[in-house]
Amino acid sequence: MNIYETRRLLDEYLLFHYGAAKEVLPWERGPHEALNFARRTVHELLDKDALPPGARALDLGCAVGRSSFELTRFAAEVIGLDYSLSFVGAARTLAHEGCLDYERLDEGRASTLLRASLPEGARVEAAAFEQGDAMSLRAGLGGFDIVHAANLLCRLSDPARLLERLPDLVRPGGQLLLATPCTWLEEFTPAANWPAGSTRDWLKDRLSACFTLELEKDMPFLIREHARKYQWSVALGMRWRRLT
Repeated sequence: MNIYETRRLLDEYLLFHYGAAKEVLPWERGPHEALNFARRTVHELLDKDALPPGARALDLGCAVGRSSFELTRFAAEVIGLDYSLSFVGAARTLAHEGCLDYERLDEGRASTLLRASLPEGARVEAAAFEQGDAMSLRAGLGGFDIVHAANLLCRLSDPARLLERLPDLVRPGGQLLLATPCTWLEEFTPAANWPAGSTRDWLKDRLSACFTLELEKDMPFLIREHARKYQWSVALGMRWRRLT
């Protein structure tokens, strides 16, 4: 079974996207700067002043939807797409109901019931969610002023297929927002499809013909597995501008 269809991963990602700081990390000395990653990849990478009226946004690998809802603050239309039916279902429930209950694993069989809520100010009427494959996107998507893809590339079996499609997805002058922890694993991506060197250099080689790199920054994030175990990672964040 795809791990991204399991209840445990759904609950982990609802906490990752919507959990309050104290719900995720009650420890005073923990890496608090790594919280709210799904919000930060939008707010810290996007050039908000360069967007045209009526901007369209595509959120690839949207998971349970937080980054898509953040994009509705800046775009008239947002399409959130993920391969996981479970994740897409959760995002749709949040859009329609405004909240969704989930279980936070604490230890062993012990858990705490929590509630994910829409971020204040999100324009749910601007967001639509669909299940799909980022390597084989449906025809008719059109062009976008923002394409956002966070923690997606190293979970694709052939990420180069997505990179090849990006020039057709991002409108001239539009923005490509990428974040990746560069965690290449054979359970997701055959080694033959990994970058030969650094992911940074591989992306520059693949994208520079059609995009200009405007911003690069380290973006830590934190995923809570249980009360005393966390995944702390540092994603490579980038903003690319589509050449006109």
